[in-house]
Amino acid sequence: MLTRIDHVMICVRNLEEGIEAYTRIGFHVYPGGAHTGGATHNAIAFHQEDYLELLTLRDGRPAAALIPGSSDARLSEFLARGGGFRYVAVQSDDLAADVAAMRGRGVDVGDATEGSRRTPAGQELRWKAAGLGPRNPLPIFFVQHLTPLDERRRQVARAGDHPNGALRLDRVYIAVPDVAVAAASYGRVLGMSVPKIQRGAVIKADMAVFDLGPTGLTVAQPAEPGPAAEALARRGPGPFQVLYRTSSMDAAVRWMESHGMPPPARGIRNTGEQAIMVGPDQACGVYIGFVGPA
Repeated sequence: MLTRIDHVMICVRNLEEGIEAYTRIGFHVYPGGAHTGGATHNAIAFHQEDYLELLTLRDGRPAAALIPGSSDARLSEFLARGGGFRYVAVQSDDLAADVAAMRGRGVDVGDATEGSRRTPAGQELRWKAAGLGPRNPLPIFFVQHLTPLDERRRQVARAGDHPNGALRLDRVYIAVPDVAVAAASYGRVLGMSVPKIQRGAVIKADMAVFDLGPTGLTVAQPAEPGPAAEALARRGPGPFQVLYRTSSMDAAVRWMESHGMPPPARGIRNTGEQAIMVGPDQACGVYIGFVGPA
């Protein structure tokens, strides 16, 4: 069963600069270590159960040194186009069963394969992952963790307790040119009914929200000038915003302003809640939003 959004993958050209940017936004970000058998390394900001991943190639690996067509080579191409929010990872509690169910619905999805990463402290983290094939080129993949949550939280010195008050991921937003067509495609992949189309007041888009446990995966078609339209024009279809539940929006704003950032934009969601948003110029090409009490 698909249970929640597990993490977001934000690809940056320089890991230290990415860590610095997200520290200014108010996250506790820590080096995560190198991926076994690959050319990448990352940094992690852990929340209650989900996390934010900053990813890049180790040692500034030149494209010529990478195997053509490999995942590392595709990452290099993505970074050459500017990087940013690349993938949404959806968590499964039985990945083999979910892959079989997707194939039963005609979805082009790869086998579940094991992966691992060794942290700077020597801790080995293990998982299974499966990606979509070329007939279903959506910016999502699926992960089942083999390392228990309590152990995964110990990979960072402080899991949660971020200065910006971020508690958990609430929603991710994916810009699309046609929300009805995209929602049908995502519904088939996820094995979910197509949600009712609603208007996103802050992102200025018509959107369909797939509820995955406490998190929502949103496909959004721009309806007027705003974040969704800007993102679609700047980098084409794909993920463009992460929204976090925070314990205090005022605390988030105070932290950002004390670290030299301009005040985040403010808006009111279609739920009536107030929200704040950090723009892509401050967040490595991504919109980062916060919603919660003042």
